[in-house]
Amino acid sequence: MAEPTNGGSTANPIEATRRMARPALPRRFYAQANAAGEANAYAVRLDDKTVHTPAHRTLAAPTLALGQAIAAEWQAQRDVIDPATMPLTRLANVIIDGVADRPQPVADEIAKYAASDLLFYRAATPSELVERQRRHWDPVLAWAGEVLGARFATGEGVVHVAQSEEAMAAIRAAIPGEPWSLGALHAATTLMGSALLALALAQRRLSIEEAWQAAHVDEDWNMEQWGCDALALERRATRFAELRAAATVLDLQRAFR
Repeated sequence: MAEPTNGGSTANPIEATRRMARPALPRRFYAQANAAGEANAYAVRLDDKTVHTPAHRTLAAPTLALGQAIAAEWQAQRDVIDPATMPLTRLANVIIDGVADRPQPVADEIAKYAASDLLFYRAATPSELVERQRRHWDPVLAWAGEVLGARFATGEGVVHVAQSEEAMAAIRAAIPGEPWSLGALHAATTLMGSALLALALAQRRLSIEEAWQAAHVDEDWNMEQWGCDALALERRATRFAELRAAATVLDLQRAFR
């Protein structure tokens, strides 16, 4: 039996440690969050105050719809401002501070993912997992070949499968240069471990649910066989919220173009 705390309640030491590790959150100090036109962009404003990124740049989006979506996260905050519940704001900060000035390294990293993409490496057994990978991954590879002109080889296990220069050139050509789309595509790539799934999401070949399911074929299989824990599911839910933020940027930037 767990030892009671001084207050007489049963303590969960893991949860208590997690609470202690959380930084103190700032109190909400504003009545209204909105987006306003400013220097050819749409800045997030809290009452009459402009919000700044960690690098002290203006938190501003290239379109009104995207600015309003970011402002909606600020408006949804209650007594305190919790960045953990604001994935779109966090992504915007990364794009403004880390992608806008240096887009090429970001594009290069997406291409690096594509060179050894999740979809290339297949299980040999059991047959149920082999079939599940085939069902979720083969249509994406076929789409990449037909639409992007990128035809890839696959293999079993984890031994590296070399891809052609033609396929990699086609993938690089499909990576957007515009910073917001590029940053969102990079986020989707790293969250799913697959540049091809991210591109299929960006070009509406897959819905966000389809892309997420395809990215977790192996993980879902293992959970079905061995079970899962609550903390793993919590981390997964957080990553899905981040993917949804990336998909929001991709959708709103596409509508703008």
